[in-house]
Amino acid sequence: MQNKNHYVAIMAGGIGSRFWPMSRTAYPKQFIDVLNTGKTLVQWTYERYAKFIPAENIYIVTSEEYVDIVKTQLPLLPFDNILAEPSKKNTAPCIAYVSFKLAQMNPDARFLVAPSDHLILEEDRFQTIALQALDFVEHIKALVTLGIQPTHPNTGYGYIQYEGLEVTKGVFKVKTFTEKPDLEIAKSFLESGDFLWNAGIFAWKASSILAAFEKHQPEMYELFDQEKIHFNTPEEKQAIQRIYPLCTNISIDIAVMEKANNVYVMPSSFGWSDLGTWNSAYENMEKDYLGNAVASDNVIVIDATKCMINSPKDKLVVVQGLDDFIVVDTKDVLLICSKDKEQSIKEYVAEVKRNKGDKYI
Repeated sequence: MQNKNHYVAIMAGGIGSRFWPMSRTAYPKQFIDVLNTGKTLVQWTYERYAKFIPAENIYIVTSEEYVDIVKTQLPLLPFDNILAEPSKKNTAPCIAYVSFKLAQMNPDARFLVAPSDHLILEEDRFQTIALQALDFVEHIKALVTLGIQPTHPNTGYGYIQYEGLEVTKGVFKVKTFTEKPDLEIAKSFLESGDFLWNAGIFAWKASSILAAFEKHQPEMYELFDQEKIHFNTPEEKQAIQRIYPLCTNISIDIAVMEKANNVYVMPSSFGWSDLGTWNSAYENMEKDYLGNAVASDNVIVIDATKCMINSPKDKLVVVQGLDDFIVVDTKDVLLICSKDKEQSIKEYVAEVKRNKGDKYI
């Protein structure tokens, strides 16, 4: 039985520039079938939450320019549940928007916030933990984040340190948040045993996160508070158009989570990957006997090993002699890049922009 006070806000406004050239400003990675599964990342994410959140309580927050893509890819989602942001302002304004909207609609609203482009393999286990988090925040004025048990010293994730004493089963008080560390620090985090990867999945009561905004981001709180009477009315869009230009561009971690003293974490393991890079896609795809992950039915591989290859189905691609490379072919861009340089793809995109303008971005 689904709980009518449970909601989810799926954030789908990012650009995903590390998945260039497949992910473009006009059509970013959350709307692409990155893993060659037959479904896009946002479709997988929607279906994951539809199993335990009432369909009418699922919201997608995205950029105005992606509304039509969302409508096409998620035909069962009510159009009013697509919340359009007039500009990209990071996660704090996005979460403030949803929080005010839901609090106006239902004072008892409890909701999850989740990225649209993450992979979760063990969905039943995830559902159990997500529902436990929603139950925990019902009676306690808490901000909960899901922390992933680290498997290696990853320098691409933020980390959460937590206290040793359980507050209740599976829930711990957060000590510190750390942005992406260097390798030595990441190794020390792993050895200490009290650090988790920050998955960017949150649970809270709308009233609790609003109280945190009022305390730690009073200016942003005031902007939304002045306009909240227009939410859930035909004037909502105009209200958001007035608010967003005045909002700071800031993440929810920096705006609220690092400042608040009622933040809790649930150490979790449910086959999670943030699918942030081509290497993370490679790790989560089936591979041939030479370790190549091929996301196309029209690729011939000769004497190549441990490559990530993605190309259009209507184009034959022959790869010979490459070891540990990313090969991504689109209709107008071909990227051939050593796998150990994947963190530099953002720099290559900037170089393309400098030399060629926005045509290929």
